[in-house]
Amino acid sequence: MLLRHRHFLRAVFLNSITAFGGPQAHIAMMIKTFVRQRPYITEEELMEYTAFCQLLPGASSTQTITLIGYKRGGIPLAVLSLIIWILPASILMGALSFVLHYIDKNALHTDIFKFIIPMAVGYLVYASVATFSVAIKNTITWLIMIFSTLATYFFFRQPWIFPALIVLGGITTNLSRKRIPQTEVKPRKIRWWNFWLFGIIFIFAGVLSEKARKEDWPERKPINLFENTYRMGSLIFGGGQVLMPMMYEQFSVRPLEMKRKDSNVIQINKEDMYTGMGIIRAMPGPVFSIASFAGGMALKEMGTEMHIIGCLIGTIAIFLPSALLVLFFFPIWSHLKKYAAVYRSLEGINAVVVGIMIAATFYMMKDISLMEAKTISFLNLGVILGTFTLLKYTRIPSPIIVVVCLMLGYFFT
Repeated sequence: MLLRHRHFLRAVFLNSITAFGGPQAHIAMMIKTFVRQRPYITEEELMEYTAFCQLLPGASSTQTITLIGYKRGGIPLAVLSLIIWILPASILMGALSFVLHYIDKNALHTDIFKFIIPMAVGYLVYASVATFSVAIKNTITWLIMIFSTLATYFFFRQPWIFPALIVLGGITTNLSRKRIPQTEVKPRKIRWWNFWLFGIIFIFAGVLSEKARKEDWPERKPINLFENTYRMGSLIFGGGQVLMPMMYEQFSVRPLEMKRKDSNVIQINKEDMYTGMGIIRAMPGPVFSIASFAGGMALKEMGTEMHIIGCLIGTIAIFLPSALLVLFFFPIWSHLKKYAAVYRSLEGINAVVVGIMIAATFYMMKDISLMEAKTISFLNLGVILGTFTLLKYTRIPSPIIVVVCLMLGYFFT
């Protein structure tokens, strides 16, 4: 299997070390890598996967990569794709938990990453243009796209906005049933094992963690860490921007109140958590890999071995729910697509995805100097336009573009 899919797995790895900018920007890199450079999937399939994953809790870009692997080679390749995608960022963030206190805090604010955000914006512009012609075909999809753009921009940090817009978009294009009539569909047996496994782990971890807390087991921190992280990975909608403040509240704020009653509670220093939340934005790959950092910091006082185990617990517990949910629900979704109501919904859902990407583009632009009469503004604009042009009109691989932007950041200090 490794030999047969080596080119695909290599593409996944290159994506994992160059995908900056969060899930919306990751879509653009996936279009470039998995659709344009090598046609592993079509644009329509990628948009469908993206929309479907936005309906689920967990790491949406991770779930999308998992589905692409699932489509290429079933569950074995899906699992392998997932591991290759999350491993680089998780290793880097886990390593940060070891070296954090040996680094001069001022040195962390290096200028080498200053053009990564403009580059991510360029990727978003490319993704919006590439998917526009596929998704926006009539008046209703235009209206859905415009509404989704405005709603996403103003409520970008609200975890409910993405699933709410996708559901609303699907309902809107179902108001008319004339274009796509229903045909006969044979019922299909549903395999529940993935979902049962997800639920059993969720309940068992919760019960064991609470028992360990109430009875004050001396070595209970790893158990509590797994339960806390698995629960967050199971319930988070809205991606890393929602996960990070939830982790901050769970591991840095709440323990300050609980420390008086429970001296064995997991606690991460506020400044350390802030540093991890800042560094993760300069890391390629999934934002959820901040759990590797948090896991290591949570158990670092228990020795080097437990520090490493903490990184592993954080990584596994945050990504396992995403994988189990997407691999359970997608076969059901594939069957449901045969129903006209669901097929009609895809039209509205795809329009919402385009609106989300356009809004994410403008939202990220707020953090970039573009309109000021300064050199940095012209450089930022040049990076955005240059990234879009290279993606649109050349076959230059994404890693090359990332390296060029990092070099620009190094030389233009």
